[in-house]
Amino acid sequence: MSADNPRSDALLPVRNLWNSVKCSRDRVRDGEPNESSGAFSLSNFWEIMNEAVNSVSQEATKLSVMFSKPPLPSEEGCVKIAQSVQKSVLTLTTVYFWLPKSQGVTLRKLLRDATAQVLDDLAQLLQALLSSPGGSLSQEQLMSTGGVWAACDRFNQLPKDNRSAVLSVVASCVGLVKDALEEMEQALAEAQDPFGDVLDDEDDDDEGNQDTHWSEADRLLIAQCQGLMKASGASLRRLCSAVRNNSTLETEDNITQLDDLADAAREISPSVDDLALSLYPPVERSAVEMSVCKVVCVLKKVLEITRSSHVCVEADVSWVEFLNSAAEHNLEKIRSLLLHCGS
Repeated sequence: MSADNPRSDALLPVRNLWNSVKCSRDRVRDGEPNESSGAFSLSNFWEIMNEAVNSVSQEATKLSVMFSKPPLPSEEGCVKIAQSVQKSVLTLTTVYFWLPKSQGVTLRKLLRDATAQVLDDLAQLLQALLSSPGGSLSQEQLMSTGGVWAACDRFNQLPKDNRSAVLSVVASCVGLVKDALEEMEQALAEAQDPFGDVLDDEDDDDEGNQDTHWSEADRLLIAQCQGLMKASGASLRRLCSAVRNNSTLETEDNITQLDDLADAAREISPSVDDLALSLYPPVERSAVEMSVCKVVCVLKKVLEITRSSHVCVEADVSWVEFLNSAAEHNLEKIRSLLLHCGS
């Protein structure tokens, strides 16, 4: 077989490595952490994790250089580099599983995604090497190598504890809700017809296109829904401030409370997006009511969890209660508009 296809034989260690890296990636995505017994040092963990990530980056560079020009590496060379890369991958995944859930599920999710991304990009690099016609530097190989480097570099920006992790999640949710609001405001400001730019000129006078326009009743309904969306954004901003100023990691209960806040905050943006989509013409009022109820439900859930957590000090009670009342007020106003507008 070696005489018939020597290149295939030489690349077999690389192909085996490719399969092994994909298995490691899947194990990181689906596996459970080791439970920590006794004290756990986050600072020591991150020091070792950063060393492991740098090692993967360096090994990926060596691998790419070996296949950047003819001749192709020998079978012995492929075995050696495959073993070296495999060792770095094993170290990375082993260290990842050291981080226990007790340090925060939110932190661990961010680390899981970052680790899995490194392994996924490494698998893409290996696939590019295996699919290239010869020992020449392909565009795919260049991009895949850069992908591994970028994924490894992102570890420098990762939050280093659960408080920072939750802050990053909530801040991201604030941005997503802001984007949804701005898109809706832009659509309202641009024209009566938000789909006008995709219609043919001859269709502009067609009576059949009335379903692409907002009526005055629609606009009144949208204005009230925007109030609910703004209340959602304000709640997330206030929560972000409360976590930044008041949260602590002194007990596992506090860490769990922060995780609960992050999980609840993540639900707001998708519900706001669904509400915004339901407001585009033709406006189906039953869909709007369902979306509004979902936003109010998740918003009140966030406020309730905030109120019962350690991040809500005495000075924060007033805004929690105010925004809770604002959500209920918006719901009543929207239901009133829906009732009087009909369907």
